[in-house]
Amino acid sequence: MTRPISHADAAAQRSRPGLEGRPEARLGARLESRLRAGVRGEVRFDPFTRGLYSTDASIYQVRPLGVVFPETAGDVRRAIELAGEHEASVVVRGAGTSQSGQSIGRGVILDTSRALHGVLDFDPAARRVVVEPGIVLDRLNDFLRPHGLFFPIDVATASRATLGGMAGNNSAGSRSVHYGHMVEHVRGIEAVLADGRRAWFGRDAGGPAGRGAPPHRASPAPTSLEEDLRALHAREADELARRIPDVPRHVAGYALHRLGRPGAGLSDLLVGSEGTLAVFTALELDLQPIPAVRALAVCRFDGTREALAAVPAIVALKPTAVELFDATILGLAAQIPSFERVLRQLGEDGGRRPRDILVVEFADADPDRVSASLSALESAMGSVATGVVRAESPALQARIWALRKTGLSISMSQPAARKPLAFIEDCAIPLERLPEWYRRLTVIIDRHATHAVWYAHASVGCLHVRPALNLRDGDDVARLRDIATEAFALAADLGGSHSGEHGDGWIRSEFLEPMLGKRLVSAFGEIKRRFDPDDRLNPGKIVDPPRMNDPALLRARYGLEARKLPTALDWEKWGGFSSAVDMCNNNGTCLKRSPGVMCPSFRATSDERHSTRGRANALRLALSGQLGDDPWTSPELYDAMDLCLGCKACRRECPTGVDMARMKIDFLHRVRADRPPSPRELAFAYLPRYAPFASRLAPLVNLRNRIPALARLGERVAGLAADRPLPRWSSRPFRGPTPNGARSPDARLPDVRSPDAGRVALFVDTFTRYFEPDIGRAAVRVLARAGWRVEEASTAGRPLCCGRTFLNVGLVEEARVELDRTVRALGRFAARGIPVVGLEPSCLLTLRDELPALDPGPAAAEVAAGARLLTEWLVESGTLERLDLAPLPVRRARVHGHCHEKAFGADGPTLEVLRAIPDLEVEPIPAGCCGMAGSFGYETEHVDVSRRVAELELLPAVRSLADDEWLVANGTSCRHQVADLAGARGRHVVTVLDAATHPS
Repeated sequence: MTRPISHADAAAQRSRPGLEGRPEARLGARLESRLRAGVRGEVRFDPFTRGLYSTDASIYQVRPLGVVFPETAGDVRRAIELAGEHEASVVVRGAGTSQSGQSIGRGVILDTSRALHGVLDFDPAARRVVVEPGIVLDRLNDFLRPHGLFFPIDVATASRATLGGMAGNNSAGSRSVHYGHMVEHVRGIEAVLADGRRAWFGRDAGGPAGRGAPPHRASPAPTSLEEDLRALHAREADELARRIPDVPRHVAGYALHRLGRPGAGLSDLLVGSEGTLAVFTALELDLQPIPAVRALAVCRFDGTREALAAVPAIVALKPTAVELFDATILGLAAQIPSFERVLRQLGEDGGRRPRDILVVEFADADPDRVSASLSALESAMGSVATGVVRAESPALQARIWALRKTGLSISMSQPAARKPLAFIEDCAIPLERLPEWYRRLTVIIDRHATHAVWYAHASVGCLHVRPALNLRDGDDVARLRDIATEAFALAADLGGSHSGEHGDGWIRSEFLEPMLGKRLVSAFGEIKRRFDPDDRLNPGKIVDPPRMNDPALLRARYGLEARKLPTALDWEKWGGFSSAVDMCNNNGTCLKRSPGVMCPSFRATSDERHSTRGRANALRLALSGQLGDDPWTSPELYDAMDLCLGCKACRRECPTGVDMARMKIDFLHRVRADRPPSPRELAFAYLPRYAPFASRLAPLVNLRNRIPALARLGERVAGLAADRPLPRWSSRPFRGPTPNGARSPDARLPDVRSPDAGRVALFVDTFTRYFEPDIGRAAVRVLARAGWRVEEASTAGRPLCCGRTFLNVGLVEEARVELDRTVRALGRFAARGIPVVGLEPSCLLTLRDELPALDPGPAAAEVAAGARLLTEWLVESGTLERLDLAPLPVRRARVHGHCHEKAFGADGPTLEVLRAIPDLEVEPIPAGCCGMAGSFGYETEHVDVSRRVAELELLPAVRSLADDEWLVANGTSCRHQVADLAGARGRHVVTVLDAATHPS
């Protein structure tokens, strides 16, 4: 039996800023204990987890009582019951990407994304599927694709958006002009009510009206509930007809108006209810066939108003999507390497980046009809647009859609105090009035002394307009409310809605009454009380909301203090370390599960703590004092940062450019004041300095891999996994060409002294020199055969080092020592215009990335600008064309790109180099990080995560290698990982070239 919580108590919970006192602590402890005993899933009430779950992608931050990760629908039911018994509210959460604050609150968070992600039933002939609420859209579509089906609500966050969250919001996406809203595709919902009952809510399917045919495990929705709600609809039918805007996008309030449509059921009412009426445990969905042909056309315009004026004529051609990109979005995208190329393609006929564009998609089973539609569009836009570019290749279309899907985050990528914020971004306006909306809203925004970005769903009049504000500025907090009030009034005046697809949450709920009238808002209250009389499900959303700019809710009330973390690296580009951390806007791209690099530790653990977003939020909690006066000693913070593999994928794949690998270096640098490196960490860090001596004792040092007792001793004493062989020291390290051009002691190296040859400096890293010296020798041979005089980049004393091993453990000053030596040595070559090339991606790219952050001087900048991986330089210099390449004894090369190569866009040259070899098929492996990450995969506490990362895609691909295929992997860690875990040999690309230029 649950005990009720009054509306007054719920409101008090919403408005009190912290609820950190003793009563809450006692309540939390009692409830935590009951939940641990009552549910199968994990339960966390620790302050660190509560801090991580206090934010979503909105402007709000509210610390929950605790977090539950239900494993079954029974867990959901029991958690709701126990929360009710302890008078605590419940907030359900999927990916946590809500922009209006729907997925945060002061009660118990139910995170359905970790375990409730199964497909429960599938009927391809009927085009229907039943899924759990935590399944991610992309994963569902991966499951459906072999059957020629897909779920058509294609939200921009498809790589992490859960179907439960999409139903809670009544999401729409880019193709809603053709496919409509989520509600059109939900046949039924299994849900747990506030009192713990589990019920099935369906459309009218011939059974009891509005209830459909429930699954065996759920009872039909209570008849009295349905009768009451239908009576409420009948009573308010006239008011609904008068008040509901006549626009394609309208999700404000509860969808009471839909109950009057033929076949509608209570599931129509639950979709878009934001978790305030019931908690979903299963969804029955309608599916659509995948169109055989899709094509895009990009229409270029001189201005936003001109683009919007063209929308009605384009929509008349029945496209499946029409998306707007304004000049600000395009300008920011041009600064992101992964989008620069596609922008050049879109502006190719005009020679400049377009100011504003409309991306138009047509889809059909008949390619001729798609082609005819493109021609009709070109004709219609002939005197309106400044140009139309067709995009018919799937590859170019994918790049354009990737740009669109990251539009929100791109708009946030400006390293400035004012950020484009989501609060009026969801207004939906009649198409014919879009130019007027643009003109009048621009006047409002200008009057408040700011600017905005415009993008997204022009086809349905739902343009995401994001004014730039700094919510740590009191004047801008006032502007937030003023702009919202004026914009929503304008939307109503133009016959539109203030909520088109992102829901109401805390942002828009208080404006429901001005938009829809007091009578309908009162009716929404009746609906809420009929489902949830004690206001325990996501209180304060839609019904009885707080003010949208309530200071107790705003994330900005926690000011970031950079002085708490003295930094070793240069963060000036971002305005300081704290501003760099604040670049994370919780968009959740790092939560994607699809193949790719970011974020390997999250993909292996499914734990928010071990995502880029989780780490950024953890650092934000530390910087704002929410982890105590000395947060850098927090074991939870250290554990969160510890599983960062330093892959640098977030540097490239995060749309706002959060560079967690670099942040980890500065974090560890600060932590070393209280937590000195362990002997194991020191051993790995100082490896470049003792390597010359260790190599002389190679047979002795290598005994560890041959004698199990020594390996077990190493595990007990140093924490090195006994079942992982360490890299084998070579007794013949690389001693290649010396700076004066003398012959190498290795007689097999060619003479590289030819006075007629061009000169190139070879930067041989520690790992190549002492563990795989044959790679260095192969590089000298390849360069010599291309006519180059090879000189080793070196200096007096021990060989050069990039400092990577020191950076990995936070010993920044020692890394600086190594880099100073390296800059002096390489600077002499750079000053004479002699190219410097390297072999190991993690080492060479340290010169491009961390070096400028450690040394802002001109010599370091010159070295960083000129340092190239060998593959990059072979392509850029034209040397590849000078190589006489012969076929290899294999049919195909399958390539695993190193994470750092991918982060810097340097993986492409490897493919280009290999494709120059006659008769060789080249296939990149669609895999992320290998999981080794330097010493990470050898460390006892990390070895399991390392293996799990490798098993995501890489190891299954490696195990499928045929006898006539070679695996190419340029990273030394990658090669060791596949050798140890799959028994496969990985080859550096230069050894492949060596074989092709000197066939055996």
